[in-house]
Amino acid sequence: MTNLAPEAVDSAASTDRDSAPPPEAGASAGGTALLQRRSVQITAEVVVSVAAALLLTLLCTRISVNPLNRIGQVSGLAKIQLFAALLGLPVLAALVYTAYRGAALRHRLVQRLVCGAIAGLATGVVAGGVVVALRGTPWPLGGQEGDPSQLIHMATSILDDKGLPGVYPPLFPGLIALWAKLNYGGIGGEGYALHDLQIFFTAVAGPMSYLAWRLMLRPFWALAVAVPSVLVFLDPIRPYSHVTMIVLVPLLAACLRELRRAGELSVRSVLLRGAGFGAIFGVLFLYYSGWYLWSAPGIFVLTLFLFPWRGGGRAVRRTLLFVGTTVGLAGAIGSPLLYQIAKEGATTPDRYAYIVNYVDPAYVLGWLSDRSGQETYHTWPQAGEMAGQTGFALLLVAAVGIGIGVGLRSLVVRVAAAVLVGAWLMRFYYASHMAHDQMVQLYPRTTWIIMYCLIVLAVTGLMAATDRGRGWAERSFRSVGRTEAAGPVVPLRGTRQLAAGLVCALALFATMGASWSVDRYMPQDEKTNTMGIDAWRAHNIKKQDGSCPKFAPVKSETPQRPCADPIVKDWEPEQDKKSLHCAGVSTEDWPVVCGRIAPWVTQK
Repeated sequence: MTNLAPEAVDSAASTDRDSAPPPEAGASAGGTALLQRRSVQITAEVVVSVAAALLLTLLCTRISVNPLNRIGQVSGLAKIQLFAALLGLPVLAALVYTAYRGAALRHRLVQRLVCGAIAGLATGVVAGGVVVALRGTPWPLGGQEGDPSQLIHMATSILDDKGLPGVYPPLFPGLIALWAKLNYGGIGGEGYALHDLQIFFTAVAGPMSYLAWRLMLRPFWALAVAVPSVLVFLDPIRPYSHVTMIVLVPLLAACLRELRRAGELSVRSVLLRGAGFGAIFGVLFLYYSGWYLWSAPGIFVLTLFLFPWRGGGRAVRRTLLFVGTTVGLAGAIGSPLLYQIAKEGATTPDRYAYIVNYVDPAYVLGWLSDRSGQETYHTWPQAGEMAGQTGFALLLVAAVGIGIGVGLRSLVVRVAAAVLVGAWLMRFYYASHMAHDQMVQLYPRTTWIIMYCLIVLAVTGLMAATDRGRGWAERSFRSVGRTEAAGPVVPLRGTRQLAAGLVCALALFATMGASWSVDRYMPQDEKTNTMGIDAWRAHNIKKQDGSCPKFAPVKSETPQRPCADPIVKDWEPEQDKKSLHCAGVSTEDWPVVCGRIAPWVTQK
């Protein structure tokens, strides 16, 4: 995809001192041949990435601090960084060494393994931070309130054989129920199971993102997209939600790539590829389905443009077979949820408004949860210097413009642009109807997918500019008499060294960004109304033996704060109030924000 992260071995005309020697006979030659096999390299990349994430998470279980005080939290965060450095510095050293000293083939393998490891370590830091934040309690982030409580109750309903949880994707609640049954005795252990799954899926979010992008991009560029996006969007409370979004976009690009060349394939190959994508999309739909809604309009239109209408009868038939197989199998796997949506979708409107519903709907470069602390729609977001836009926004938009301007031939650019436009239009459609219909319909979630597509376009813009710049330099020097025998104008070894340095920079960003991400979840008292209250709540629920967690807070007026009793009940849909509920708004501000008196005042 680009020469900044080359996967091509230096040419035979290379004059590098340390070029790869000819393969030796015997075991060495056999080992080299084995490492050159694509399946072996892919397997190694997957294993290294996942192993790095889980190993760092496991090391963080040995951090012994009290997470309920700030000094303990800071010490825990520092220890996580120390573990990350001990694991990351040796692999970065190997990358830099092979960039300067190693043969091209060896460096190529090292580069892809190191990029996979960095992706794993990035979310390993976040998962390790969750381990520290929940030290001493078996309960998950959120405890028994908010979204975690709903997930726990859904899992209880599944264990009680009471069917699927409404229109919510059933796969993750099903995993909670299964893990609770296998490890915690079934009903009553769902919260403990959610605790484990939050940590595990947070850890593997980085590898999932990186490996999905490896379907379309080379290691450096896949890492450049995966690390910023996963650190910005990852939510350890629901780690499955945003990871589905991150994985879905490159999978859609890979699927459309196969659609474009379906006419060149055999019927058997078309069926196998269609079945593979159909199975993946069906499982992801059951994992979390919301991102399909925001992606659908743009992808549908783009598919119509990419379809080989004039490619001849054979191409049309093979492409229709691919599309039919993909959509048919995805629909079959996702049919339980599709049935629930068709049955109950119209009766489950979303009326929950919070701070992001009160700000300018054109702002898509930041997001706050309903734990917004002291921020209000008057103070957030802060206006930037240029028509309200910050320097970051201007740089991002400029990079996006480069991506569209010079990289539009790339399928990644087309998919990201199509998804962005479709989500943008749906965002403003729902927001414009919010006052009249008294429904939110989750439109703030388009903030994430729009910003994600902007990141993708910005990175691919840099990638395309790098390619064009290198090609321009080569053509310019050729035109003034430099011969091809003299070798490339931009030496491949210099390119490898630059790429190695940039990987090191991405690794540094990953550690800093991951620490920022998880610091938001460190326990804070409920009166702060920040994201830290989710870990705080987990420390205030009794364990199975009836005792409080080790670091449960202590009230000044009593010897020991009474912890909450575990709640075991089946999931029940909430009653529709027929009007917006404006969360995070004081009683006196309800008329100004929502246009009516707060319901609890009306009830009195």
